[in-house]
Amino acid sequence: MGAFTPWRGAKEVSGVAFVVAQEVPTSSSMAVPHGPAGVGEARHRMREQLNRSGVPETVVDDAVLILSELLSNACRHGRPLGNGDAGDGDVRAAWRVDKAGRLTVEVTDGGGPTRPVPATPSVTARGGRGLNIITALAQEWGVRDSAAGEVTVWVIVTEGHRREDFATRVGGPAFDFADAFDDLD
Repeated sequence: MGAFTPWRGAKEVSGVAFVVAQEVPTSSSMAVPHGPAGVGEARHRMREQLNRSGVPETVVDDAVLILSELLSNACRHGRPLGNGDAGDGDVRAAWRVDKAGRLTVEVTDGGGPTRPVPATPSVTARGGRGLNIITALAQEWGVRDSAAGEVTVWVIVTEGHRREDFATRVGGPAFDFADAFDDLD
C-alpha cells in the first residue's frame, strides 16, 4: 500500500461523542495489465481509496479520468514493463496525496518510439485528445525517464484547478458552418 495518515471521525454512543481513528491510505501503487483489461479495475480502486481518504469528489472524478487517459496512452504507445518483447507484462499506476492535499497520479511503462506530447487532432478524429484533457484538468504534468528506459507520466491534481476553458482545450475551437460558406457568394 504505502504511507498511512489518520482519519478522524466522530461516533456517538449514548449521547457521548467519541473520536474514532482509522488508517486511510494516502498512496497506492498497482500493476495493471498492458491492455484495456485492467483500466477499469485501476479506476475503481483509485476512486474507492481516494473517497475513503476524504479527497474532494471533484478531484477524485478528475483523477480517475486522468488515470484512464494515462493508462490508455501507456498501452497504446508504450511497451509493457519487464519482458516487453514478448508482448505481455504490465504498466504501473500509482497515486499519492501529499501533506498539502495535492494528488499526484503516475503511470509508468517500458517506453516507446515517441514522447508523450499533446496532439492537435481533427474535429472528426476518434482519439488524440488524452493529453489535452490532462492539460485542462491538471495543475501541472510532465514526463520522467529512468536509466532503465521506463517512462513515467505524472500529473498533479488539486481542487478548483480545472480550467474554465476546459471544453475548448479538449475539443478545439468551435466550427461555425456559416463561415465555410462565406466565400461561395
